[in-house]
Amino acid sequence: MSEHPAPRTGTAGAKGDTGKKARDQVRVGRLTKAHGLKGALKIELYTDDPDRRFTPGATFDLQVPTSSPWHGKTLELIELRWYNGNPVGFFVGVADRDAAESLAKAILWVDHDPALLPDEPDAWYDYQLVGLRALRDGTEVGTVARVDHLPAQDLLAIATASGEVLVPFVAAIVPSVDIAAGTVTLTPPPGLFEELPDDDPEPGPEPDTDGE
Repeated sequence: MSEHPAPRTGTAGAKGDTGKKARDQVRVGRLTKAHGLKGALKIELYTDDPDRRFTPGATFDLQVPTSSPWHGKTLELIELRWYNGNPVGFFVGVADRDAAESLAKAILWVDHDPALLPDEPDAWYDYQLVGLRALRDGTEVGTVARVDHLPAQDLLAIATASGEVLVPFVAAIVPSVDIAAGTVTLTPPPGLFEELPDDDPEPGPEPDTDGE
C-alpha cells in the first residue's frame, strides 16, 4: 500500500484557516520528537514514497490541537535527512529545539488527487477501503470502518452488528478486494467473528460417596 493513511476531504477552515476550497488530502507523516538543537524533527512516515512526498520546498498542512501556536499554519520542508535509518526533517521557521518540541506529535497532510491510484498491484489507499461491505461466505458481516497500520501488519476494522472486529489485512484472510463492487471478501479463522464453544464439558454433580 503506497500511501498508508486515508485521505480526508475537508477545508482548511476546520484547522482555523477559512476561505479555502475543500480538497482531498492524505496524511504522509507524523512529527514524533525533536532531534538535536537546530530545530530538526524525527518523522514517522505514513508513505512508502518519501522521496516524492518529502522533497525540499514541500508544504504540509498541520493537524495539531487548537491550542497549539501552529494551529492553522503550514510547514515547509527544507531537507529530509536520514540518521541511523530514521528520517529527520528540517523545516522553515523551526530554528531551535524549543520550536521543534512545539511541533511534536503534529500530523502532516498534503493535497492528493483522488483519481491517482497506487502504482503497485493489490495496493489501495485507505479511503478506497473504508465503507466497503465485508463479505463472509457471500454474506455481509459488516463494513470497513478504518484501516489500522501497525508495525507487524495492517488491520481492517470491521464494524459489525455486535461490535468492531479487527481483521489482519493479509491475503490468507482477505483474499479479495473489489473496489468496483464495493466489497472485501473475508475468510477469517474460527473465533474471529464469533465465540467458539467451550471444548471442556460442564462439570457434573459430584458422585454420592455416602455408603448409606
